[in-house]
Amino acid sequence: MTVSSTENWLKSLGASATANDMSTPEHGLNGDSFAANGSAGGSRSSERRRNVAASLDFVEVDQQQQGRQTPTFPTENGSRSAGAMANNSFARSGNERLYEAYNELHSLAQDFRKPFDAPAILVVGHQTDGKSALVEALMGFQFNHVGGGTKTRRPITLHMKYNSTCIEPHCFLIMEGAVETEVTLEELQEYIESENRRLEAEHDKFWAKEIVVRIEYKYCPNLTIIDTPGLISAAPGRRNASQQQAQRQVEALVRSKMEQREYIVLCLEDTADWGNATTRKFVMQVDPNLERTVIVSTKLDTRIPQFARGADVELFLRPPSKLLESTILGGSPFYTSVPSGRVGVSRDAVFRSNDHFREAVAAREANDVHQLEKKLGRKLDGHAERNRVGVSQLRRFLEQLLQQKYFENVPSIVPLLEREHRGAAQKLDDTVCELSNLQEDRLKKRGRQFRERFLAKIGTLMKGTISASPERFGETLADEHIRGGAFLDADGQPLPHYSNLANKHMRLYGGAQYHRAMAEFRHVVGQMQCSDISREEIVNSCGVSDAHDGTDYVKSAIEIAVSKSKQLFEPYLHQLGFRLSHIARRILPISMHLMMRDGEMMTSGNDLYLKRVGQIYYKFIEQVEKEAVGHCMADLKSVTSYVTWSLHNKEGGLQSVFPAKGAPGGPPNSEPGKDPGASTQQELVSLLESSLWSRRLGPVSEDIVAALVCRIFEGIRDYVVQSMELKFNTFFLLPLMSEFGSVLREEVETIFSTSLEEVFDIKLVKRNLEQARVNLEAELEQVQRLRGKFSEIHATLSTPRFAAPDRENGNAGKGSVRVTRDASGRKPLASNIKV
Repeated sequence: MTVSSTENWLKSLGASATANDMSTPEHGLNGDSFAANGSAGGSRSSERRRNVAASLDFVEVDQQQQGRQTPTFPTENGSRSAGAMANNSFARSGNERLYEAYNELHSLAQDFRKPFDAPAILVVGHQTDGKSALVEALMGFQFNHVGGGTKTRRPITLHMKYNSTCIEPHCFLIMEGAVETEVTLEELQEYIESENRRLEAEHDKFWAKEIVVRIEYKYCPNLTIIDTPGLISAAPGRRNASQQQAQRQVEALVRSKMEQREYIVLCLEDTADWGNATTRKFVMQVDPNLERTVIVSTKLDTRIPQFARGADVELFLRPPSKLLESTILGGSPFYTSVPSGRVGVSRDAVFRSNDHFREAVAAREANDVHQLEKKLGRKLDGHAERNRVGVSQLRRFLEQLLQQKYFENVPSIVPLLEREHRGAAQKLDDTVCELSNLQEDRLKKRGRQFRERFLAKIGTLMKGTISASPERFGETLADEHIRGGAFLDADGQPLPHYSNLANKHMRLYGGAQYHRAMAEFRHVVGQMQCSDISREEIVNSCGVSDAHDGTDYVKSAIEIAVSKSKQLFEPYLHQLGFRLSHIARRILPISMHLMMRDGEMMTSGNDLYLKRVGQIYYKFIEQVEKEAVGHCMADLKSVTSYVTWSLHNKEGGLQSVFPAKGAPGGPPNSEPGKDPGASTQQELVSLLESSLWSRRLGPVSEDIVAALVCRIFEGIRDYVVQSMELKFNTFFLLPLMSEFGSVLREEVETIFSTSLEEVFDIKLVKRNLEQARVNLEAELEQVQRLRGKFSEIHATLSTPRFAAPDRENGNAGKGSVRVTRDASGRKPLASNIKV
């Protein structure tokens, strides 16, 4: 389809009549787009041609036919004011500086891992939602693989810039250190595919490090878009374990990107039912009210035939708040279609060139409008409906929204860069100072400083802190069982008594995790009951003595209770010791992370020293664990070697175990008409015969032995639980918090006096410091350049001369996206930015 035929087709469908408030000549944020809305000049034919071009969006129309002359701000006498000239001058040149500055800011954040970033559009969707295809349609050319499966394993950041002189896309691959390399589309595609192949072969099949590309093109909008890996919906079952692992990796990667508050989330949904939206549900984990999320329904051309009535289309275009949140950015969703097929000369290629691809996108948009109006039996409303249909409308909206973000963030970026400049300058001075002081005394001083900071971090983590992220360093009780071991029964199965344990689902570390482990031990072991006692165990425990062959059921009960207690409780000593050692060992990497974050870590090249400190710490943990377990074993031996009845003779005695049987008020087993005293005496004689010399177990003898065993076992259990907790607190926890400092200081000083060269590789330290100095100089230069750019832009925006035309029109002087409400209560966004 040619340009003229497509334009005539759009006119016949009435598409040009729907471009209200969208008279931007081109979709790059150049000088014309800033001043077009404020211009009162131009003929009706020129305005009509602009509207047609706005609907075409990608179709190239000669700039002279579209009236590409720079609009002016007329005054009352028809001349241009000085403020308008300054405004328009900045719009032509200042905007380019603004976009370039934000692109550099994004590169700075990526290269040096800064805690800030530039505003950008983050594309989020599932694998089959058409993410990459939509991104290509927004750019106006194809460069990446699209289709089913995982085609994107690293986020791709596209800094797109409108350049009217670039009739073909000019691509620049930005590598480490903001080094740009110009590449062809084929080279760019090959680089992306090679990265995908490399990651697919690795264990971690996705990487959060972005592939950064800068693109200049005649049909590019001024946008920064980040294309993320497609979300995966893995099937359940063990056979899909690898797919489930990939799903978790992708979700973690995309979630970390969405947590950047500067990013606008472009949420793609491939559905005709707004009540069934999986991507939106995932996005709401980070943006619950969708206040910075733009919703896009893709593949509109396949949705329209599914609607049987016009009311269905009405519901889809204007979903009520019960189906779609009314707080979404822009007030209502967008609807797009992208024609399938690739650009190329092969037999399978659908489009001969990118020009052909852009024409097809424009034609698909016009056809979608036509089909919707046919289903509805009326024209689409310009503001509430037509402005939401098509790639061109989404493109214009995003460009204007990002422009608003740019202008709003300029004042806050300047002080942020000032702070980063001071921090980088201080780090550079410290590095230069270290290079000039690579002497033994200086190395020892740095080693001692690190030692004291490390000890302070251990104390902080044990006493309680929130400085380390629970999401990253905390462990739930289930995680702790996997890595540190669970309390197991005699059959090797985890004990099931966890229903009432506090904080079992919380991610803890340090002292809080230690306390939970000890509480779990009390909770689980303290509820244990003695196992069932068999008749064989009772008879075998009687044996014979060296003086007589009578029975001694008290001795039998003691023998059984002591044997069962030793067999049951001794393994828990070692399990508790291993668990607490696991918790203590985790403190080392958490401490190192906190020191690195706070700038207290030693420079690279001191790895041997750090390794020795870690070895001393782990050795100390092993020693105190062994000592605590030894003290617990001594207590267990003492309580099971000699039974002290004061530990076991609880209130109530055996009466609490054996309540009297029989009628109330009478002796057990008394019968009417018989003498109660005679009955009691007869039972006592029978009891003595069965308990003194008879080896025939009766019910009473068996019950008495079982009751004694349970009473002795409970006494040993209660003592062991209290003793173990006391001993581990005394001989494990307290030494870690109070004695380890002196042990580490003594060990470090011994190392310094005997083998300093073994822990400090001075040549390696010097080489690493030199590299750090080079990196800091590059970072400082980049921050200083950006600070100057943003300061100049901020000063230009703040001048009264630049803001004069807006004050004359009653505007605030900064870019804003005007939001109005329609009759349905939604907030459709008028495509109009006033600057």
